[in-house]
Amino acid sequence: MLARLLAAIAAMIAVVTASNILVQYPVHADLGPIHLGDLLTWGAFTYPFAFLVTDLTNRYEGATRARLVVVVGFVLALGLSAVLSTPRIAIASATAFLIGQLLDISVFSRLRNRVWFLPPLAASLFGSLLDTLIFFTIAFAPALGFIDGLFGMQDGSLGFGAPWLGVGAEVPLWTSLATGDFMVKFLAALLLLAPYRLLMGRIMPLQARSTAA
Repeated sequence: MLARLLAAIAAMIAVVTASNILVQYPVHADLGPIHLGDLLTWGAFTYPFAFLVTDLTNRYEGATRARLVVVVGFVLALGLSAVLSTPRIAIASATAFLIGQLLDISVFSRLRNRVWFLPPLAASLFGSLLDTLIFFTIAFAPALGFIDGLFGMQDGSLGFGAPWLGVGAEVPLWTSLATGDFMVKFLAALLLLAPYRLLMGRIMPLQARSTAA
């Protein structure tokens, strides 16, 4: 259905664009002895919804249309992110988004006929892990600081030391942020099973439409 496909594309663009902006802002709050700014950015709370959009599209429209949502969302979000964030953040986000989402679709498709929670959970976790590794390496690792220089910008790398997860040994800040980001994505993958389950059965799946036809 065209309207549903367009809604999925719009949702994907909104999620990725918001995440590209919010990932530049650490969470300045304390949880007991843990300073959340050492391990979390606000983008960690919005980005997991991209996997929910992809998985729902895959479930009800199939892998081909899910890839279309990813590719269209990738192209448009890249342009918006280039305006709303730094070029380095835009490149990191686009690369991580495309590879992570395509892995999500592949894993989901292989597990499509398993128990209902396994496809979205496994797909989101594998996709999130790869997405996190790619994004934080490109966006904040000092070894890739030259990317900012290519655009005439100051090096935005986060290589200075900070306690790992706010309480551990001192590590480069970007690695602590990456760890915290993935932990939030892991929790989000579990929590987002609720809306995924809620929507199951309310939209006619691809297989049902094919049988009905």
